[in-house]
Amino acid sequence: MDRDIKIFSGRASRDIANRIASMFGVKLGNESIVEFSDGEFEPAFDETVRGADVFIVQSTTPPSENLMELLMMIDAAKRASAHNIIAVMPYFGFARQDKKGKPRVPIAAKLVANLLTAAGVNRVMTIDLHADQIQGFFEVPVDHLYASTLFIPYIESLSLKNLTIASPDMGGTKRANTYAKFLNSDVVVCYKHREAANQINKMMLIGNVEGRDVILVDDMVDTAGTLAKAADVMIENGANTVRAICTHGVLSGNALEKIEKSNLLEVVITDTIPLQNKIQKIKIISVDKLFAETIRALVDNRSISSNFIC
Repeated sequence: MDRDIKIFSGRASRDIANRIASMFGVKLGNESIVEFSDGEFEPAFDETVRGADVFIVQSTTPPSENLMELLMMIDAAKRASAHNIIAVMPYFGFARQDKKGKPRVPIAAKLVANLLTAAGVNRVMTIDLHADQIQGFFEVPVDHLYASTLFIPYIESLSLKNLTIASPDMGGTKRANTYAKFLNSDVVVCYKHREAANQINKMMLIGNVEGRDVILVDDMVDTAGTLAKAADVMIENGANTVRAICTHGVLSGNALEKIEKSNLLEVVITDTIPLQNKIQKIKIISVDKLFAETIRALVDNRSISSNFIC
């Protein structure tokens, strides 16, 4: 008997979910949400999911209602006798809280993993987690995709003869090294010191960028303070051009203004998070085809490793 595959979406990811469903070859499932006057809400599937493999697409961006909505949709699917429930999370929120950096703080990424499991999820699909070890927080399979599959062809299309890959901080050195090794380029690292969250006190460059075309690689761009400062440091040290590629365009606060005024030639992001306002320096590469192909491979019980470049 053929498997019944249904793809639904939370409100935070309606556009990308529509495109994923279309590329997979099905229509996005029908669901509705009732909102009460006190702010409480109730999601509902408006078609049967009994015995079906249910894929729920939802990025858990702020506000936290987006996470709660995903959890409630998983619970609703479980109680409606879905066969398998797969959370497709283009952006996994709270991923930066993957360890205790100081006493008496939560490990929120682990808490989110526990909540998803408790709600009834059978599998999680996401892309470019802030730290690879977050996969180990789950007791269910995690399909962890990499945006390098999309970014590397774009970098190659630029045909930069003096390419240097850079990490904007020490934590991203592994990611930068992976790109540099595949592209056969040099790699440099920025060392930054923070006095408070989202506030950089100082930044130093480790490596040589004189006469080089630099591409900064990171998993996300939030306030854009780090990228703007890193671009300044690169130019001050003789770089020809500076670009950035970041999977998740959080772009909070005055991030777009910082990017516009910065030495960055362009910032390339994906559409894991809907972009409300776009500026000329921002370029978007969609992850819709990558997720649709991964869902198809999962349904057909095929390996997904062919989707990875590095």
